[in-house]
Amino acid sequence: MKVKVGFVVYGVHKDGLEDPLGTPFIDDALVSGAQRALQDAGVELVPHDVVVASKKEARECVAKYKVMDDVAAVVLFSGTWVWAAHLAGALRDFAGTGKGILVWTHPGSQGWRPVGGLVMHGGLKEIGVPHRFVYGSHDNPNDLAQIVSYCRGASEKNRLNMSTFGVFGGRGMGQTCGVADPSQWMRVFGIDIDSRDTMNLVKTARAVTPAEIQEARAAIQPLFSVPIPEGEVEDRSVALYLALKKLLREEGWEGYTIQSFPGFGDYYGATCFAQSLMLNDGVGTSTLSDFNTLMSVKLLTDFSDDPVYYGDLQHIDKSTKEIKIIGDGACPPSLAGEVGPAKFAEHGIPTEGEAGGLSVDLVCKAGEGVLARMGRVKGEFEVVVARCSVFEPRAEEIESRRLECGIPFWPHAFLTAHCDIERLLQAWNNEYACLGYGPHLYDDILAFCELTGIRAVAL
Repeated sequence: MKVKVGFVVYGVHKDGLEDPLGTPFIDDALVSGAQRALQDAGVELVPHDVVVASKKEARECVAKYKVMDDVAAVVLFSGTWVWAAHLAGALRDFAGTGKGILVWTHPGSQGWRPVGGLVMHGGLKEIGVPHRFVYGSHDNPNDLAQIVSYCRGASEKNRLNMSTFGVFGGRGMGQTCGVADPSQWMRVFGIDIDSRDTMNLVKTARAVTPAEIQEARAAIQPLFSVPIPEGEVEDRSVALYLALKKLLREEGWEGYTIQSFPGFGDYYGATCFAQSLMLNDGVGTSTLSDFNTLMSVKLLTDFSDDPVYYGDLQHIDKSTKEIKIIGDGACPPSLAGEVGPAKFAEHGIPTEGEAGGLSVDLVCKAGEGVLARMGRVKGEFEVVVARCSVFEPRAEEIESRRLECGIPFWPHAFLTAHCDIERLLQAWNNEYACLGYGPHLYDDILAFCELTGIRAVAL
């Protein structure tokens, strides 16, 4: 993801002013080191060329960043002490844009940086300006992560603002824990929810030509360890993928959810294969018109370098903290591991899509990541998040491990949760688990919750 923030040094004793011992109050080398550390962590900086001290300087600084649409936050670096009132009004005004504000104080007695940091932190608290305060060193990975995650969370908030998410069809399988209030989504995220019936999707899929299907097959084949099956049902699965891509481009949707069944999967085809490929392409999506899973997948997808797997939280062993995620045929094929390379199956459950269609068969690769899902409690958003380690069972036991659920040909993920399992069970808000790869996701999700005012249940 692209992360771009403003970087502002502030303090009244500037322009080379020295302390009584002859040392400049503001340490230029320290400022450069802090900037370099953020850049090395993937944060693009837009530095302000004036050390801010006066009200006029603060207004001019803030005015510049307010109109830069691609700047998601401002990092205020404490150079030395400051008159907090000279910055407070401008920062209050800047906060109205919804962009993030982070006050960073680098430890050290020289320059009186902690004084400048704490007076700004306290002043912003006093007047109710949301911000994150970090007292930490640029060469300490944990300290730096507090800053980087906030910048990433602000970038995601900025990216979602004024975007549109869509839905094909109505509620699937009687989902109560996935419905959305469009007004709430606009208020909290700045997202508009649009809708289309599934007949337009069917019409678009039926208009896909045989040549387009063959071209798509050639592009998709490298993701799988066996040839893509031939046949009319299989061609419909490929055509649906192409139709979804086309309609998302035409509508300008940032993400979507689809009813899948009952309905679409009964009279045209199962959506498993198309959903797998859309996830593999990095598109935020979900089935059953489950908007909460859609947002969870979108966040994890944007924050991660890997695609996201969402599936049923099918089994939890409280004694070992082992969890199995088994989705009904949908999983990004690039997540396949060593013991379960990506293959194909047919969607074979009569009550869930009688028209049939391709589904994906694999075991997810090993790695560090998170389980996370946004839900609502009495109408208010909250996100449950826990760290986890994904593992692959041994080759000699993988077949028996997959037989345990009775549907061995659906995609499996085996993982160990690093949390109190009882707390996870009580806090969880759906049958779906959303699995994202990357240990940094935990802090990114918490930062996004902080910036959007969502309650975070951090396990």
